[in-house]
Amino acid sequence: QVQLVESGGGLVQPGGSLRLSCAASGTIANINDMGWYRQAPGKQRDLVALVTNDGSKVYGDSVKGRFTASRDNAKNTVYLEMNSLKPEDTAIYYCYLDSWGPLSRYWGQGTQVTVSS
Repeated sequence: QVQLVESGGGLVQPGGSLRLSCAASGTIANINDMGWYRQAPGKQRDLVALVTNDGSKVYGDSVKGRFTASRDNAKNTVYLEMNSLKPEDTAIYYCYLDSWGPLSRYWGQGTQVTVSS
């Protein structure tokens, strides 16, 4: 059983910063991508950032230049450093992991990020 546990969400003012963490536990083999998606009320779940097993990174267009994802393979942990936060970044942020052999996808329970003055 794989569990993803997020931490670091909260309330922040526009222009502020937050750092999210997600630790994966359980029997995990052949991890491929780790990263983050987000979902605002009434909207679909969108990609924020992914870090592949070889360290390549993919970002959603709306967060490029402001958010930075990183990964510690030894700890099965992925991080999201969020800077210059905007009210439109308000959403539930979900940790994501996929593995191969066979292909499996896992989601965290989500952590709320609210950007408001």
